[in-house]
Amino acid sequence: MGESTVNTQESRPATPSPIPDETARPTPDERTRLQRLRSPGRPRIWFEILLIAVSYYTYSLIRNAVPEQKAKALSNADWIWRTEQTLGIAVERSINHAVDSVTWLIIAMNYYYATLHFIVTIGVLIWLFRSHPGRYAAARLALFATTLVALLGYYLYPLAPPRLMTGQHFIDTVVHHETWGSMASGNLKNMSNQYAAMPSMHIGWSLWCGLIIFALATAPWVRILGLLYPMATLLVIVSTANHFWLDAVGGMICLAFGFTASYLWYGALPHRLPRQVTAGRPAVHLRAASR
Repeated sequence: MGESTVNTQESRPATPSPIPDETARPTPDERTRLQRLRSPGRPRIWFEILLIAVSYYTYSLIRNAVPEQKAKALSNADWIWRTEQTLGIAVERSINHAVDSVTWLIIAMNYYYATLHFIVTIGVLIWLFRSHPGRYAAARLALFATTLVALLGYYLYPLAPPRLMTGQHFIDTVVHHETWGSMASGNLKNMSNQYAAMPSMHIGWSLWCGLIIFALATAPWVRILGLLYPMATLLVIVSTANHFWLDAVGGMICLAFGFTASYLWYGALPHRLPRQVTAGRPAVHLRAASR
């Protein structure tokens, strides 16, 4: 007879009963609070004005507080210029001289550079606030995150604009035509860090405006203007010798970071959120809405 096999509970390994770790999981109240934070609420005009004013003041303060590393900034500018020559895209000086020869055009560009950077951006924020309140917070977060990461660029990579390079014969169009067109030229040069050219926030902000307008505007001609605005800005920053092409690429990278941050927080890009604030439904779960 073979040996009898006895199965007992003692011969089997004990299986621990699953006990949920309540401390490791968010409570329903915590989940609700998080959903509320991630759901765009109805913007309040006084809060938004205060937030934008304080944010821009802080941005300017930090940007101008970055040490002006002149030698390093000029060295980086030389490297950028040589790199663009290697890539065959170093045409900034030719454009700068060509446009400078047309007095009325370059003067218009000087004022464009000095003013539209603020006017159009604020105008788009106001339009979003009034007509797309459900999308406003996500779009604003993308803009703020873009600006925040740009500050790292100013600190980590000081860069002189082409007009401040030595021996390359770029024309500072503001000085040449005695116009008010740059916070880093003429009588205003002491109010701004002159060696914070990378990345270009003229491109970061104008492309933010253009994409928002293109995505949300209903009139075809307005959408086309939205796309033309960052293109015109790119021509302006090069013609006035305030930026290299690669500064614009840096601005685009910062904007990509900004929209990614907004997407991760709200769960959708701004144009995919509801146009109006929907009470009682977390906006992070909504993906499409009518314009």
